Amino acid sequence: MTVDDPAATEQPAPEATNTGHEFAPITSQDALDRIVTERLRRERAKYADYDDVKAKAARLTEIEDKSKTDSERTAERVAALERDLAATRTTALRAQVQARHGIADEDAELFLTGSDEETLTRQAERLAARTKDERSRGNHVAHEGKTPNVTPGDADLRAVARKLFGSPQG
Repeated sequence: MTVDDPAATEQPAPEATNTGHEFAPITSQDALDRIVTERLRRERAKYADYDDVKAKAARLTEIEDKSKTDSERTAERVAALERDLAATRTTALRAQVQARHGIADEDAELFLTGSDEETLTRQAERLAARTKDERSRGNHVAHEGKTPNVTPGDADLRAVARKLFGSPQG
């Protein structure tokens, strides 16, 4: 090869180099299924150790529980019972405020979010006032179904319209 030979100096285009993975369009459902299955297999392989880690964490928790003293176990049980008691009191208080103000279950679940009586009462009063305003306004159309009052000039216009359009009443 000589320097004058243009084929000798040309470098292959980067997209023309063979990387071992050539693009092949998907032409069948089987090919697509193979690609999806392979992708799922790779994803599952990434997280295969998750179950093992989960089992080890459960075992560690079990060992820690065995190593605790009776007073520590009792303290944890008392703390859990106190949390349950607080949640039960809040639920009962919410139900009491809801009943006192006549609030629907769906609205109470969504809008009564406080945990103390003062906050729940303020939320309930505000919600009850808004629903009262909506009920008082209602879905009312002012003159639905009524014929508008006819003025003397309207009678003349009606007569002209009857003559133009040939109404049998004219």
